[in-house]
Amino acid sequence: MNTACHYAIVRFMPFVETGEFANVGVVMFAPNARYFGFKLLGNRYGRVTNFFEQMDAKVFRAAMRTFREEMQRVDALLKQMGTDRRLRTLDREGTLRLWSEIVKPRETMLRFSESRVVLAGEPQDKLRDLFEYYVERNFVTREYQETILERGVRGWLREAKLLDRFHAGRVGNDEYHAQFPFIAGQDEMPEKIIKPLNLDYADAARIIDHGGQWIVRVNALKKRDLLPARVLFAVNGPEDTTPRGKARREVVGELEAAGVMVSRYGFAQAVIDFAGA
Repeated sequence: MNTACHYAIVRFMPFVETGEFANVGVVMFAPNARYFGFKLLGNRYGRVTNFFEQMDAKVFRAAMRTFREEMQRVDALLKQMGTDRRLRTLDREGTLRLWSEIVKPRETMLRFSESRVVLAGEPQDKLRDLFEYYVERNFVTREYQETILERGVRGWLREAKLLDRFHAGRVGNDEYHAQFPFIAGQDEMPEKIIKPLNLDYADAARIIDHGGQWIVRVNALKKRDLLPARVLFAVNGPEDTTPRGKARREVVGELEAAGVMVSRYGFAQAVIDFAGA
């Protein structure tokens, strides 16, 4: 049986002046189920601190630690009011007032979205689902991510009045072929290719796996003399000293060894210069 679950998204906003924020958690209260729970971003917070690059990561960690302790105190208070099922009844009116007080607008680094309501059979499972959606963005598949990158490249080419030179299509023949989003010339004898490549994954293994797929495709086409001399991969992903950054550099190195030009995704001018040359 579904029950109404009140929830709010936890947002990290260190710079009030810009209004920019990152979703870092979800808090939920289901009075009928006598349930209160929260789930916050843990150690994998690089995307947040990279986005707010002027901020020391210690500030984020301290804010999250304080907020977690605050939610633990709220949990203890709600247990005293009846979310602890060892108690006979729930002070429904009191707990709802407390919920409203918890999620009211605040002038701190960590604040809440507006309170929302969703029906769920198991509030704890729904909390996990909401966290995965709003914080971990599990809807962002590999295909979705690269579509976003392709949209960016398409915009750069359009602004430079070069888009009409390119089309999406299949490069290769019946023995071997691969799909590319930006091809200049005929598919059978392309003049040049542009391929945005997403390597911004949470772990190094996924970076190597996805990059490896394109290394295999490039080498297979090259082996059969089906690859044009001019190929540009616009690659995004970590460039730090972590295993993820090392994995990205490994993929880039193997692409370059195959004769592919590689540019950091975001350098629009490099893509435009390549397209227009």
